[in-house]
Amino acid sequence: MRRPFLCLLVLTLAAVLLGPAGPARAAVRPLPVGTEADYQLGGPDAVPPGVGIVVRDRTARPAGAAYDVCYVNGFQTQPDAKRFWRARWGLVLQEDGRPVVDEAWGEWLLDLRTPRKRQRLAAIVGRWVQGCARSGFDAVEYDNLDSFTRSGGLLDREDAIAFAQLLVHAAHRAGLAAGQKNLAGYDGTRIGFDFAVAESCAQYDECGRYVRHYGRRVVMVEYRAVDFRRGCARWGATHPVVLRDLDLAPSYTPRSC
Repeated sequence: MRRPFLCLLVLTLAAVLLGPAGPARAAVRPLPVGTEADYQLGGPDAVPPGVGIVVRDRTARPAGAAYDVCYVNGFQTQPDAKRFWRARWGLVLQEDGRPVVDEAWGEWLLDLRTPRKRQRLAAIVGRWVQGCARSGFDAVEYDNLDSFTRSGGLLDREDAIAFAQLLVHAAHRAGLAAGQKNLAGYDGTRIGFDFAVAESCAQYDECGRYVRHYGRRVVMVEYRAVDFRRGCARWGATHPVVLRDLDLAPSYTPRSC
């Protein structure tokens, strides 16, 4: 007569310890191999023949390609988002009350120095990532993992990796694959990155440093014809290599190997 009670007690304790079952996470689709790519951050354009991977800004609609990647500037601000970040001034990296700027692009660096700030920033970026998922993207590419190298020593590598791990989790919770951008040689697979986007890797002889960790799941983007030819000669048979203009204008016709 005591066995049913004992079984019920065991099941009840198990439920309490394990907690309520959460919703099943959507399956993350891996970056496809054996197809070309286009990098359309400057504005949507027609998808060239043979292109199965298209990267667009998070504010744009997905291309409807075989695999759509959502661009998110995860570690720095977009130049047109100054008002948004002034309202969240404590999350912008500052020195003597002035924002620390990536001079090449006019972008402010985000302040990743404390767990609290990283959590607050991850909540903001996570909402953008949810938007990418609702729009129908398959993956998200997080730009500027290497922002700490432009921080004048205010940020370090550990800050960046700790924040990147939060962003990877945000992507996976949304059912999206997560792409590493920048910091060649770092093995992002250790914190869950699924693929990499490598800009100018042929120009700086860095493509192999991404391939070492991601295999064929590396999208290579070049901006000079000489580097594009070099990238095609070395990697074109196994990886998508695309030649784009530096402004990524929709009027430009990209080239693939």
